Amino acid sequence: MKETNIALGTWAWGAGAFGGDSVFGNKTDEETLHPVFETAMKAGLNLWDTATVYGMGESERILGTFVKELKREDILVSTKFTPQIAEMYENSVEKMAEASMKRMGLDYIDIYWIHNPMDVERWTPGLIPLLKSGKVKRIGVSNHNLDEICRANGILAQEGFKISAVQNHFSLLYRSSEKAGILDYCKQNGIQFWAYMVLEQGALSGKYNKENPLPAESDRGRRYNPVLDRLKALTDGMKAIGEKHGISCSQVGIAWAITKGALPLIGATKERHVLEAAAAAQVRLSQEEVERLEQLAIATGVDTRGDWEHTMD
Repeated sequence: MKETNIALGTWAWGAGAFGGDSVFGNKTDEETLHPVFETAMKAGLNLWDTATVYGMGESERILGTFVKELKREDILVSTKFTPQIAEMYENSVEKMAEASMKRMGLDYIDIYWIHNPMDVERWTPGLIPLLKSGKVKRIGVSNHNLDEICRANGILAQEGFKISAVQNHFSLLYRSSEKAGILDYCKQNGIQFWAYMVLEQGALSGKYNKENPLPAESDRGRRYNPVLDRLKALTDGMKAIGEKHGISCSQVGIAWAITKGALPLIGATKERHVLEAAAAAQVRLSQEEVERLEQLAIATGVDTRGDWEHTMD
């Protein structure tokens, strides 16, 4: 199966803890999401990312109802072990993975991640039985810095396995993984680098400003509304470059990440999101355009590191 250079995220699927209602201030249930899923698959975007902690299982459950409509080999499913909720699964990586598989109706997971590096030496070995049994095909680590990535890779290597993907927050406003050498490490070792929050939850879409802010009651509104005025020059620059390529501000942000060698992870809550992502994947920006965007981003003085992540350097 040909793997796309875009992954689709389900962080905002479902209600409740870390669901779309609290994060994005909108409704994301099966009825509203099914057309999004169908549109994505028709566009050739078949790589889907979720996690047990997203909606505390609700995101996985919704994705599972859609996956059942397809041949298993036609879709790639990525989900995560989150150490912060390990006690719910008797502190077992394997048990959390098996619960994810049950919710989604799967007999294997294409990519299974350690979500956060709370204790690399404690949790990474739990991936090995899953690999040996075939319940997990590939391993990824998320929110890990370079030292933690190397330590996890060393643990896996003792049993003949390796990390195949790294998933970190990476955008024009947050390039910590690049500065820390993680992108270079991934390129040198044949590891996919997945970039989440490429558009900073819509703050880099060019659709929001002081007069038209993000939903005030949402987490993203509280995070980004105070700095929207500082982002204007950057989003104006993104729009100008987009006009040259016939794409939108959002698509420029996605194309920038791909040009940097990353695989963007795009939140899939609307049909237009997936269609825009598919089109953006066909665009390559020039080095001059990349440098211009990065200069504008640095000039904003905005740091978007989340309170859930430590610095990469």
